Formats: sequence, structure tokens, C-alpha cells
Amino acid sequence: MTGLALRAATAVRSPKGTGPADDLALGYFQDLLGPFGAKPDEELLRRGAHVHHRELVDLLAAADGVRESRPQLLIVTHALPDVVPFTAVAPYLTARLGGAATSFAIGQQGLAGPFTALRIAAAYRRASRATEVVLAVLEQTTLPTPFPLVQDTPLVDSAAALVLGPEPPSAEGLRLGRVTSDASAAAALRREADEEGTLFVLGSWVSEAVPNGPDVHRAAPGSYCTGVWLELSENWQEWQRTYRKVVLCDSDPRTGRSHLAVFTAAAGR
Repeated sequence: MTGLALRAATAVRSPKGTGPADDLALGYFQDLLGPFGAKPDEELLRRGAHVHHRELVDLLAAADGVRESRPQLLIVTHALPDVVPFTAVAPYLTARLGGAATSFAIGQQGLAGPFTALRIAAAYRRASRATEVVLAVLEQTTLPTPFPLVQDTPLVDSAAALVLGPEPPSAEGLRLGRVTSDASAAAALRREADEEGTLFVLGSWVSEAVPNGPDVHRAAPGSYCTGVWLELSENWQEWQRTYRKVVLCDSDPRTGRSHLAVFTAAAGR
């Protein structure tokens, strides 16, 4: 066990954006892409929802259970970049939640980013450097150039936040057990299927056949890195009362690698 348990969570799906990019944002993309002989697709930008990372974390920070948090560690993760990256979002969210946390962002890891964040959180807890951790998983879909994963899926704007704290002495809370990765989702899940009362929470990218036995909850399509975290945020309180073990699993469509996070309910220890 990592010594961390889920204490609160919230999810945001398809919020309203700010509207088309202004001249400042368009100029930024022209300067960014110009040295590579490319230019922004102005029509693609106009059609986008323009839900900035800052707007997503504002919604997360206002939610019950998150706004009261005063973490010592705060990690923002995202697989796709911000449409207007003019705000350092991790420090911005830290300021909304007391201003005392060590904070940083994890990007360019695809959907592995939130799983990496949990590993880091567990290491901070083991080293007694953090008793409370906030993890924010962000996904905005407005990009200056075509990206097949966004347009062909299609993806929607979404975000989730987890508040992790010390394991409670009571029977409440999902305890974070371990985080692993494997080349095969099926192989990884087989190692977790030998316990009664297990739930597999599968991302929409998991295409392999999963072992029989555990209940299965599939994330709705429309997200790249947020899918299983949205489902956890919306259902964790029911799941902790129903299951002994909750296994989150998703497979990155760009790398083929699968990632797992295993939570146990206090009653199932």
C-alpha cells in the first residue's frame, strides 16, 4: 500500500469555452509554427471549443471536496497542450488551494501521465514530504493544426481532480495500492482477476479481451487521457461500498502500452 487514499474527487465534461482564438493567440501560433514551415489552421481554431486549461482548473477548484483541500503536493497532467498556454496552470491551481504545495505539470506522456503522477505522489508520501495530494487531469481539444486523435475520435473537453490523503482508520475511502504498466492490457488484468469483489474500470482504448470473473465498467468514448479518471471521480463513493478492489486500466492508442492503478476498499484489506 502507498499510504494514500482517495478522499474527494470531481469531474468536468464538455464545459462551455471562451470562443474563437483572439489575435494574440493566433499570433502565438504563427510564431510557433513558422520556423517549421507551417501555419495555424484558422478555420480549425475557429471551430474549436476553446476551453483553456485555466478554465478547467477553475471548475475543478470550485467543486466540493477540492476547494477545501490544502495539499502539500499538486500535480497537473495533460496529454494534449493548452490552446492558449499563457498561464502556468499548476502554480495557478496551487494558489487557488492555499498556495503552499510543491507543484508541477506532467505532459508528453500520453495517457500514462496520470499514472506517473500517482507514482510520484506515492513516493512523496513514503518520504513524508506530503500528506495530502491533489492530482488534476486535463484535456482540451482545440489545436492549431489537425491531430487525427482529436478529430477522428472525436474527443471532448474534460477534466478530473483527485484529492488523496492519509489512509483513514474507518472503512471509508479507496486506498491506492500500486501502479503498473505492461505491453498487454489482458496480461496485466489477469494478474488482478483472482480476487472476489473486483471491478475492472477500462478506458475506451482497451481493445483486448479481458479475463472473465470481475465486473467491468467501461469509460465512455470521447477522451484520450481523462476517461478512467472521469469514471473514478463520478463513481468512487459507490464503488468503495460495493467492491473490494477497483482496477483502472487504459491502453495508449499511440504507443500500445497499457497502464493500471489498483485501489482497494478498506473493508477488503
